[in-house]
Amino acid sequence: MNTRERFVRTLTGKPVDRVPFMKIFGGDNAILPQWEQEHPGIGACIDELLQFEGGYRGWRCTPVNMDPSQLGPDVVLEDSETKLIRRRGDGTVDVLHKSGDYHQHDIDWPIKSVADWREYKARHMQADDPERFPANWPELVEEYRNRDYPLQLTHRGVYGFCRNRMGDENLAYAFYDQPELVRDMMDHYTDMALAIWEKMVAEVDFDLIECWEDMAYRTGALISPKTFREFMTPQYRKMAAFARQHGIEVILVDSDGYIEDLTEVMLEAGVTTLYPYEVQSGNDVTRVRDRFPAVGCIGGLDKQVMARGKAAIDREMERARTLIEGGRFIPGPDHFVLSDVTFASYRYFMEQLREVVMATTPRAG
Repeated sequence: MNTRERFVRTLTGKPVDRVPFMKIFGGDNAILPQWEQEHPGIGACIDELLQFEGGYRGWRCTPVNMDPSQLGPDVVLEDSETKLIRRRGDGTVDVLHKSGDYHQHDIDWPIKSVADWREYKARHMQADDPERFPANWPELVEEYRNRDYPLQLTHRGVYGFCRNRMGDENLAYAFYDQPELVRDMMDHYTDMALAIWEKMVAEVDFDLIECWEDMAYRTGALISPKTFREFMTPQYRKMAAFARQHGIEVILVDSDGYIEDLTEVMLEAGVTTLYPYEVQSGNDVTRVRDRFPAVGCIGGLDKQVMARGKAAIDREMERARTLIEGGRFIPGPDHFVLSDVTFASYRYFMEQLREVVMATTPRAG
């Protein structure tokens, strides 16, 4: 089997020789800055060195633009030794911190009213914008037709799209004060995505749909199950119908925070797989699968053990082995590592995980 086959078969509970060995977080040749200082050149070869499979996170995305398009230039509002504040091309204002583990957050958003959304939609949200597809799309189509890695259709999130245009707090109020605004934002973005996907699937077979949501914190989801079912479930059902029509078996949601309770409403709506099930937020993949045996899980390993030494890493590897054996699970750190992790520790974690992956057969079903 190749990586593409192992990915889909693992997450859908089909028989497989082993699970794929994927980095899960970080992107191509991702490193911490200090690793390059300690090991010059490591940022060009770490993926090959550690023998990650699949490229990027283990599955790849296309360069087709699924974001708002026809943006203006960024404008710098403040630039100091510690931070950069800028207004991005769609009107969002963000802060970029020049040190630390958490580098960016938004502080103002372009959508505050129906009028704002009407103007934003007309300017930036056209599915037929020819600039959405890169100039080399025909060459990429040929590559994709002969690939051995999983390839995703990208959705910026039903909740995620709105939070990035309104901010979490403003969106929380809007569910009650401006519900038709929220519905139209969710509906229009998903319909735009589906229209773009139709052009893509006409030329390429895809393996998964990935939705970025980030709609939970340490203590739970940012909206109630009732609100999810009212506002978000209809959009996920449209995606699920599209997936069935085009033979796509995996609908994957990326959300940080405590997502165990989100799992139930996601599965109801047609989602098949979630990640990263952050350990530090209280998620437990064993408990998730006891509750929801049909869910696929990716990630689920505690990245913080990398800063605690080899004994802690070894204990986490035994947990990884047990989780793999249970099926429908692809192991990996539950987010990219923090600045307290040395390259030696990261390498040890990944090399030990690769040994576990290569020697462990998951249960089907």
